[in-house]
Amino acid sequence: MAEPAPSPKRSKVRRPDIPTNAPAVTFYQLKKTSVVPEKWVSPNAFSITRLQSPFGLRNSITKSSSVKAMLVSVSLRSIPLGQYQLWADGKAVPTPYVPAFRTNVFDFDSAPTCWSGSPFDFIHYHIPRSCLDDIAEDWDLYPICDFKQRVIEDDLVLAQLTKNILPSIVNGAKPSTLFLDQFQLTLGAHLLQWYGGSLRTHAPATGGLVLWQKRRALELLRENLDGSILLSDLAKECGLSVSHFARSFKAAFGLSSHQWLIRQRIDHAEGLLSQTNLPLSDVAAQSGFGDQAAFTRTFHRVVGVSPGRWRREYRRW
Repeated sequence: MAEPAPSPKRSKVRRPDIPTNAPAVTFYQLKKTSVVPEKWVSPNAFSITRLQSPFGLRNSITKSSSVKAMLVSVSLRSIPLGQYQLWADGKAVPTPYVPAFRTNVFDFDSAPTCWSGSPFDFIHYHIPRSCLDDIAEDWDLYPICDFKQRVIEDDLVLAQLTKNILPSIVNGAKPSTLFLDQFQLTLGAHLLQWYGGSLRTHAPATGGLVLWQKRRALELLRENLDGSILLSDLAKECGLSVSHFARSFKAAFGLSSHQWLIRQRIDHAEGLLSQTNLPLSDVAAQSGFGDQAAFTRTFHRVVGVSPGRWRREYRRW
């Protein structure tokens, strides 16, 4: 019997008039000679920027966005009293001692400006409001007009999300597009729940993917073992919105699409380790990892031992 064709009437389809931009990660490690722009313009897509300095700033930085967006910043280290200042809507915001992993949440319309006179290490999340609106719509939330703005917030969820992503936000690291897309959904859902002040209209659909959707999603993931495919492209091929696809994939396979892909990379690597004498750097490259260090970290986290040890242990048999 032929498989049923996709039915757009039963699924929320991504709006074709809205361009999909790949998320980005940047790392800036400032030196004494670094010239920091007084106005920092964020891109029009979801992005993560890590800004680190052992010296502090000479001048304040005003952050702006080319699109309507939210700015979330997380301090990775404590900043002494009197060494950190914020301004929003042109007014100074009281800023006491800043403990590590405290969060600021701002709407870019407030033109947030910051200054630190002591060493600092910040991660900034730039989330376009259009992305948050899409997530809200897919979760059947009322439209979000105003987000609650917070300064030095003790947000345990955001702190843990940041700790989880930190190994990927270092000099030279390039997290996969699929990983960043998945992270954006998780971050966006948290912002909507805790800072959006919106109520759900009714529960979102939680069913898994049908057979043709499973086959198409897995086909695309296997063709992009390095994770370079956009989550929105996977969703579009399955006739679903991004959030709906992400929930349905996890319901179908018990893992997010990124976690499933990591498992496929590890399985592929194990085959190369057991059947070839390829150097670990080549095994990493052929398994979709950016470098040997990232491969070793991920392999050890998933399997429990390093790839070199796994190869030695396996070949004993």
